[in-house]
Amino acid sequence: MTPSAQSPSSGGFAPLRQTLFAVLWAATVIGNTGSFVRDVASAWLMTDLSPSPAAVAMVQAAATLPVFLLAIPAGVLADILDRRKFLIGIQLLLAGTSICLMLLSAAGLQSVASLVALTFLGGVGAALMAPTWQAIVPELVDRKDLKSAVALNSLGINIAQAIGPALGGLVLASLGAAFTYGVDVISYVFVVAALLWWRRAPAAQDALSERFTGAFRAGLRYARASRELHVVLVRAFVFFALASSVWALLPLVARQLLGGGAGFYGILLGAVGLGAIGGALLMPRLRAHLSADGLLLAAALVTAAVMALLSFAPPQWAAVAALLVLGAAWITALTTLNGVAQAILPNWVRGRSLAVYLTVFNGAMTAGSLGWGAVAQGIGVPLTLLAGAAGLLASGLLAHRLKLPCGQADLVPSNHWPEPLTAEPVAHDRGPVLVQIEYRIDPAERDAFLQAVTRLSAERRRDGAYDWGVAEDAADPALMLEWFEVESWAEHLRQHRRVSRADADLQAEVQRFHRGEGKPVVRHFLAARPGGRRQA
Repeated sequence: MTPSAQSPSSGGFAPLRQTLFAVLWAATVIGNTGSFVRDVASAWLMTDLSPSPAAVAMVQAAATLPVFLLAIPAGVLADILDRRKFLIGIQLLLAGTSICLMLLSAAGLQSVASLVALTFLGGVGAALMAPTWQAIVPELVDRKDLKSAVALNSLGINIAQAIGPALGGLVLASLGAAFTYGVDVISYVFVVAALLWWRRAPAAQDALSERFTGAFRAGLRYARASRELHVVLVRAFVFFALASSVWALLPLVARQLLGGGAGFYGILLGAVGLGAIGGALLMPRLRAHLSADGLLLAAALVTAAVMALLSFAPPQWAAVAALLVLGAAWITALTTLNGVAQAILPNWVRGRSLAVYLTVFNGAMTAGSLGWGAVAQGIGVPLTLLAGAAGLLASGLLAHRLKLPCGQADLVPSNHWPEPLTAEPVAHDRGPVLVQIEYRIDPAERDAFLQAVTRLSAERRRDGAYDWGVAEDAADPALMLEWFEVESWAEHLRQHRRVSRADADLQAEVQRFHRGEGKPVVRHFLAARPGGRRQA
């Protein structure tokens, strides 16, 4: 989530005056704090179970791999299930996971295998939960407060990151792993209670409501056709794959390079959280002077510098200061990339496309954690951090040439397409559907028309077409035919709803080349079936 462009003020905190948002926001802060407490216990406990860098890195990988595998299905589920009930079920799953960790630790039966397996199960819950929490925000606040609500959610995560690791390290050092996991279990009580208190109105259903398989395919089609999203995904993967080395190896940095214990490790993570809070509050001023590309480059340079500093085993106070700076750089990268992704996505596919982004993010973190852990096994932690810093520095400078999209397009549905004319009602599962649009153009404008209609092809594919093309009449050079195919009649009707105002402007640009009488002729063809009509 991205912080608001405004500075903290009464306006920025306005959503907290709405009781529903305030209750659920407070519950998520408590829940996230508990999760960070649990994560500290698991990461540090692994260093007791095995000193191997690869084993320590497996904890990070086990936490992020489920999000890589399940983010897209989770985004689909967030769109088609009752979100409140779904979130309650996820919280119960996570509470059960922490109870198992608590009992195994209390009995002295915890092993590398059990810790990795339960961390993976906790990652499954996190993967299912992330897109759903993002999707409910518009239900909790007035539209005018939506940006501030998103910013407060980001701030809440950073508050939890500042408190949770330090609290976890303190509890772990004084009372042990079992009690630390128990703190996490208690946090879920608050979250479940808040969700039970929320009386969410049932979502309206209509004949065009999407089902899992179709919604999954539609989300993938959009992601495949959106070049702007591709740029964000490439920039995110490069940054996080290289920067993941510092997170995968931080427990070993704290213990081996800096000579600290569990409490000090918690202080380091708490410093990251405090730095992230400071970075989030500074973001409006930074955005006034730097573009999104400039912010991401600055984050890469600062992160690389911190990684290089840690490789030289600085004094503990210097490491804490460096982690404060790292937290600010990390939140800058996260909010910049997430903010651009949010800005380029229409509402109908936002959850699924953000799930694709989360898949890439966690895939980069997972692959990076495993890869850097294996590298550290061979060359040691200091050289691995230096290698990661060098790679991040070089890639940051090179990737800066691939500019992030500006995200200024108007993505509100235009609702300008008329309903298709049919001779008789068409079953929604009927398909595939072939749509043809005839344009009569001036042959002298042929090349300009083809350039404009080719730009339109990406919009057709994003909104539901799985194939697209343009053809010309061999006997009449002024007659051009645009065509695209959609998998079903229902999906084509959804396509009518998805066209944004920016897409409508692009369509109007193409139609300006039309020289025929009236509007371009549109025809809809259905796959022929015995006893059925060929055209509707």
